[in-house]
Amino acid sequence: MSTDPYEILGVDREADVDTIKKAYRRLARQLHPDVNPDPATQERFKEVSAAYEVLSDPEKRRMYDLGGDPFGRGGGGFGQGAGFSFTDIMDAFFGGNAQGQGRGPRPRSRRGQDALVRLDVELAEAAFGTTRDLKVDTAVLCTTCSGSGAAAGSRPIICETCHGHGEVQHVQRSFLGEIRTLRPCAACRGFGEIIPEPCRECAGDGRVRSRRTITVKIPAGVDNGTRVQLGNQGEVGPGGGPPGDLYVEIVVAEHKIYTREGLNLRCHVVVPMTAAALGTTIRLPLLEADIAEPESEVELWVDLDIRPGTQSGTDQVIRGRGVPSLRSQARGDVVVTIDVETPGRLDERQEELLRELAVLRNEETPDGKIQPAHTSVFGRLKDAFKPR
Repeated sequence: MSTDPYEILGVDREADVDTIKKAYRRLARQLHPDVNPDPATQERFKEVSAAYEVLSDPEKRRMYDLGGDPFGRGGGGFGQGAGFSFTDIMDAFFGGNAQGQGRGPRPRSRRGQDALVRLDVELAEAAFGTTRDLKVDTAVLCTTCSGSGAAAGSRPIICETCHGHGEVQHVQRSFLGEIRTLRPCAACRGFGEIIPEPCRECAGDGRVRSRRTITVKIPAGVDNGTRVQLGNQGEVGPGGGPPGDLYVEIVVAEHKIYTREGLNLRCHVVVPMTAAALGTTIRLPLLEADIAEPESEVELWVDLDIRPGTQSGTDQVIRGRGVPSLRSQARGDVVVTIDVETPGRLDERQEELLRELAVLRNEETPDGKIQPAHTSVFGRLKDAFKPR
């Protein structure tokens, strides 16, 4: 059997690193002991692993091409006693290394995290939009070192432990030979560089905490819990990396008159029994009255006509005066529920007049009307058009 690593992997002597790696992955999938436990196949797998170890290492490959022993042995065949990289085996099966990350040092500069703040607004501000100045406390770029993390006049140096690779190799023996795993370098935390003189302002992080004021434009139609996204206004990343986004979550305060139901506004109007019986007109303030300027020409009030004979619990709808839609030109309605108030205390004259009214309406001893628990749609329509 050949001891030439090029022949073992089936590649040309001019093959590049990617071609060699693809050939190794293909053979490793076929020959790995977990796939094929045959002893002869295991020996073949060791040879393939040893061949890849030589050809994937530029120094060992150069030494082999010059006729030397890349493992520094005095004798013995090429494929015996050779180690292999556990990471490369994982590459063969999963298309990446065992840690799921790319090899080499990890970047010191990374994108910052998103930030979330809550903003209290009034119902009218949420409905019609507003602009607020918001104070936020986030990480910002360190102006002393401009994000480098190094003190003035200094700069990062190559880590002497991992020589700038960001990873160190750990070797252990197994029945397959030497298994090598790559772990992040503890000396430089995987960056490949060490800052000998960190910036005193940011302690080498490249960013500091600061309170700043930003202007937030709240669009019309937002609701309680809506989040407004402000791009690149979040936390600046480590090493002066680009900032994340800032999300402003809207918290809508309770209104003294209206409650919101989708795009509709609902309110209750209490009228005396006599007004409900005879009919009346009530001046109802609209939501615009909360934010309109004194000289504004916007309609702030609407006349609500209470029809004679209105019953308690009746809804009257004012079209198109509710909340604007956040995503269209539509606008909801104002729904007014009429609550009829029965007088609790009467003087003698008032009681006398009511008794006269009861006689005129033949209601001195009413039996009351017992309503069925469930009424059909046609039954409810019929009752609605009965003369009162």
